[in-house]
Amino acid sequence: MKIVKLEQFHADMGWRPASFLKITTDEGLVGWAEYAENFGAGGVSDLLRRFEPIIQGLDPREVGKITASLQAITRLAAGGLNNQAIAAIENACLDIKAKALGVPVYALFGGPFRTRLPVYWSHCGSFRVRFADLFEKWGKPRVETLDDLKTLGQEAVARGFSAIKTNPLFVENGRLKMFEGGFRLYPKLLERNIDGAFIGAITDMLAAFREGLGPQTGLMLDINFSQRTEGFLRIARALEPFDLTWFEIDMHDPQALAHVRRSSRVPIASLESIHGLRGYRPYFEEGAADVAVVDVPWNGLWESVRIATLADAYEVNCAPHNFYGTLASIMSAHFCAAIPNFRIMELEVDDVPWRDEFVTVPPTLEKGEFVLPTGPGWGTEVNEEALRARPWPKR
Repeated sequence: MKIVKLEQFHADMGWRPASFLKITTDEGLVGWAEYAENFGAGGVSDLLRRFEPIIQGLDPREVGKITASLQAITRLAAGGLNNQAIAAIENACLDIKAKALGVPVYALFGGPFRTRLPVYWSHCGSFRVRFADLFEKWGKPRVETLDDLKTLGQEAVARGFSAIKTNPLFVENGRLKMFEGGFRLYPKLLERNIDGAFIGAITDMLAAFREGLGPQTGLMLDINFSQRTEGFLRIARALEPFDLTWFEIDMHDPQALAHVRRSSRVPIASLESIHGLRGYRPYFEEGAADVAVVDVPWNGLWESVRIATLADAYEVNCAPHNFYGTLASIMSAHFCAAIPNFRIMELEVDDVPWRDEFVTVPPTLEKGEFVLPTGPGWGTEVNEEALRARPWPKR
């Protein structure tokens, strides 16, 4: 079996694209992977085009060999977009290998450890605030006040979710506004200095959510790269009364992250922006996180399982970073099923109404649990007709 062609598809996902890689073999087997092309200047698609002549003629079932070869070629610029392009190829090749064997991808790694995966509602409230006009058009009520957050928490409980995760939402001119520090050119972004108003807004928001969720449902807060060590630590200490499942932060300094973890009683989740086994190792050595967040589209499922194995040796659980589309969610579900040290799966509950149209077998969500697919490969195919019907950039 040989790789003969790579194709890319980009479909409309409302406020961002959904990008897909299709690898075709000379025997007619096809492998799919969803990847991210909406960070910074992008460029993953261009790298995939550059990698195509390198992997043409190779056997896609030799997944590890292909990944290791591409990593060797890019060693002087390891990580980043190179890593993400290699991961897309790895994931599509895993789909082919599993289909050739007639088994699900997770079976290649000894899974499944479980067939139902608890999920949490990611960006709960955040996206309904940030993209209010879009969600109102799709029939979702606006989230404008702290009382609305309480109501949203009650909705999450009624729908069976065991946990939700949100981002800082501040009241500005009488309405909630999503804070995007770390990703946008906000005032004082470069300094990233914390103040009492910032902390007060976060605690007010979490108090509203906790009132709606009650004491049993998990609550997480994600503030990404928005602070330096001092700010993360002050916020972490302010969060202690809310019994968070975790406080999610991003830092590229293992020692500083470990200092935050040791200095507060709030569990820390992190590392979603790290690439590769070697990238994760110093964070585990420092004891920097209670939960290691692993991005399957960025790292590739094979590499992600290796990262989880290393995490297991340090008694650390893993959770996937998954704010993409349906195929990526299914890919992340295979990761969750293939490792023993799984914590909980991220899922975008608030999304475009047509999200599941892009796959032939949509996933099943029951009482806050993701039902693991059982078919060969990822357990679904990509609907190319649906992708072409909703192109990106939008017409």
